[in-house]
Amino acid sequence: MSLLGTLAKVEAAAAGRAVARTAVRHRHVGARPVVVVPLTMAGEAGAPWAAMVGADPSAPELLVVDQPLDRSQRFAFLAELAEALLPEIGAASEGDVVREEKKARAGEEPQVTERVAEAPQLVVPNRAAAEYLGLLGRSARFRRTEEADGPGEWRVPARVPLLGRWLTHYAERSRVPGSCLLLAATELLARHWATGQSGYEDLQLGALLAWVDPPADGDGAAEALRRERERDGRGVLRYPVAGPSTDPAFDNRLLAPALQRYDAAVRSGAEASPALARAELRELAEGQLRPVWDAVWRAVELVGALPAAARVASRWEGDLWSFTHHRDRVAAGEGPQPRWDDAVTAARKLASRERALALLEAQEALDDPLVMAERRLAGEAFRGTVLEVLPEWEGDAAGQSPSMRGGGRAAGGRAPKPRPVVVLRSDDPVLPGAGVTVYREGLEGKPQRGVSEGFEDGVARIRLMDRMGRGKEPAPGSLPEEGERVVFTLFEHGAQRSAPLPEPEEVPWTHVGAEPAAEGDPEEAWEA
Repeated sequence: MSLLGTLAKVEAAAAGRAVARTAVRHRHVGARPVVVVPLTMAGEAGAPWAAMVGADPSAPELLVVDQPLDRSQRFAFLAELAEALLPEIGAASEGDVVREEKKARAGEEPQVTERVAEAPQLVVPNRAAAEYLGLLGRSARFRRTEEADGPGEWRVPARVPLLGRWLTHYAERSRVPGSCLLLAATELLARHWATGQSGYEDLQLGALLAWVDPPADGDGAAEALRRERERDGRGVLRYPVAGPSTDPAFDNRLLAPALQRYDAAVRSGAEASPALARAELRELAEGQLRPVWDAVWRAVELVGALPAAARVASRWEGDLWSFTHHRDRVAAGEGPQPRWDDAVTAARKLASRERALALLEAQEALDDPLVMAERRLAGEAFRGTVLEVLPEWEGDAAGQSPSMRGGGRAAGGRAPKPRPVVVLRSDDPVLPGAGVTVYREGLEGKPQRGVSEGFEDGVARIRLMDRMGRGKEPAPGSLPEEGERVVFTLFEHGAQRSAPLPEPEEVPWTHVGAEPAAEGDPEEAWEA
């Protein structure tokens, strides 16, 4: 954690309420997100018990598995979940599109591509719930279907493996830094506010929300403690945890006896008994899910009210392209994602996520003065006031002097390249030494590179090296003006591409490892 981040936590602890970590919103929040709050049975990671789903805060859809140990009921639950989510995905897949035309070389036809105009955004309570959706996707995408394989044991409707493929894609995409297709409410809040509690305590959505949205008396710390500990007369938490696991006291005192009564009612054969037991289970599930459901929507409301950062839209566009590519793979009849990635695919994913992280960190700093202040304090950027801009030029490679204050033409008839020196005064504690490459935001948001020529008494000299046009004189607007406040960073504003990777068939056997199955055993996929 940075020094400013620690200071923000100290201030929050002193004030009893959260302190803003950012000046703008760094995540996309859709106009109509879909909230999913899943619950799983204790001790059975692959046994879903209940879920609350929907895009309307006032009208959630409650899904309950009466007996999570019954495999047929698990599949029926996945079919119901598919009925709730796939229409949202299908509407986006078949809805409006955005056409983009890529520039072509001379003599070639321009390439026109299409992407979806919007995609459903899923919001879950926390990171564990996001990973759990990925687990459900893995268990569902390999199922044999009634349509393709005919009637048989454990056959499922075709929508179940389709849902599994989409949940897998959403879970995979959520691991890309800056992606917003699948968001965790705790991460949304913690990115934009600092609380007076530890990072582990911030994983509890109710407690975190108490700091960010405190009660009328303003004492968020006391409210967070109450939400963490307060229990009713049955010894069950009044503010359930955000799951997907439930509170052990709830499991032992309420859920386990209710499941036993349901099993006894089914064995008895009486018509009314299973219905009563089922109603009791639904009531218990709603009691655990509804407080978390309301908390997720409140988190979405709070973060959505913040002004969006300038580069949020471009990152969301990347999510839309990801959604479109997966839609096209499904439509083309490609098989489900493999259980394990091959060596090349894994390396490509790692490299792309590293680039996405570097790009996200740079963009957040450029969009937000509070985030940039952390980088400045760490010596990764500095801000100053321009005192003057000295016009200088550099000759070509024919032996000209590297600096020409006049405007004469270089040898060979070429015009010298502008290399002006920006002289600025800065009060920042750390300034770059001579020879250090720095960057500032130039024309059209593109980074302009410079080289530090050292500093003395808080006055730095930066020689600009590019983004000044092709003419002898710098293009209008490409240079800072006297008196302007400018920020130079020591980190690049983009992400360097990694070295090219070989094709999977070209990887030597020493780096392949176990051969992954294309689909895997559908009966083992649930348990894996």
